[in-house]
Amino acid sequence: MLDYRKARDWQSGDVRHAYTAKDTMLYALGLGLGADPLDQQQLRFVYEKDLAALPTMAAVLASPGFWMRERREIGIDFMKLVHGEQAVRLHALLPPTGTVVGRTRVTRVVDKGEGKGAILHAEKELADDDGRPLATVESVYFLRGDGGFSSAGGQADEAAAPSAPTPDTTPDHVLDLSTRPDQALLYRLSGDMNPLHAEPAFAARVGFARPILHGLATWGMAGRGLIAAYADFEPARLHAMRARLSAPVYPGETLRLESWRDGAEVAFRLRAVERDVLVLTHGRAELR
Repeated sequence: MLDYRKARDWQSGDVRHAYTAKDTMLYALGLGLGADPLDQQQLRFVYEKDLAALPTMAAVLASPGFWMRERREIGIDFMKLVHGEQAVRLHALLPPTGTVVGRTRVTRVVDKGEGKGAILHAEKELADDDGRPLATVESVYFLRGDGGFSSAGGQADEAAAPSAPTPDTTPDHVLDLSTRPDQALLYRLSGDMNPLHAEPAFAARVGFARPILHGLATWGMAGRGLIAAYADFEPARLHAMRARLSAPVYPGETLRLESWRDGAEVAFRLRAVERDVLVLTHGRAELR
């Protein structure tokens, strides 16, 4: 059973991550940028001349690893863990190369009840090598097998305020983003080597017809679409972004970004066109 106190007390300590121009370009290629080699706006993310880093890359830098599996004394049933939500808030422009330090801690553990699972929030503070804050990254996980841990009078945190749904009106802007059949194989080179995204037999064992795209890649595709639609591909203009991961994406599908702008804020969702399935919902972004 999940141990609330051990979960809430967990923190990664300093995780140092030195990355190069090659890593920055590989991350952008894993989100489909550069598919049109004549597009100068995309080229700046995948070519070393005047290279720029995508803001969403903050999510993969200085990762604490799969600590929920490694720290078995916490009691998380990691086989039933689902990545449910992802957010980033930028404090400075992410440099295209350098060394960063990440410090991750658990900020909230919510008990939804026996048979209903639990929710765990983890927050990473990312800074450069001089200690200057770069980004705050939050990951929210649905622990399907860990509900009921507080039923005997134990502790649990209050649930976070629910995210606002996207508007029930015609979108202000629609942008289609193609994914490549080999995109998960490319994206995994940015750090998440889970065989679910590469090995057909493994994917079949956990109920998928074929390997799926990483949730962070789906989320990153939305970020890529937002800076294309509203920021003229200028990464410094994307200040914050949050969305719920609602369904898996199969590499090769077309993702349709549907968005509504209200001043500096954008509500958005992402749809897998061929299956007409929403794969990201409750999206909110802030633009500078």
